[in-house]
Amino acid sequence: MPKRVLRGTVVSDKTDKTVVVRVDRAFKHSLYSKTIRKSKKYHAHDETNSFKEGDTVKIQECMPISKMKRWEVITSTEGK
Repeated sequence: MPKRVLRGTVVSDKTDKTVVVRVDRAFKHSLYSKTIRKSKKYHAHDETNSFKEGDTVKIQECMPISKMKRWEVITSTEGK
């Protein structure tokens, strides 16, 4: 089974080897047909502490690293 890959924005890089990534999604309400925007925050592993607040990154599922971290940063999508 392939691993999920999400794209989001780094909102915090204060902890060591961890970044918090906000992933936004938009969908249409089934009854009212209004577009709804929701976001969710994921804690992702950043081994080299190379990503800063505001960076757009891709995160991928991985084995549990700690209580909160089940994702790892794979690439930065800046400039794309």
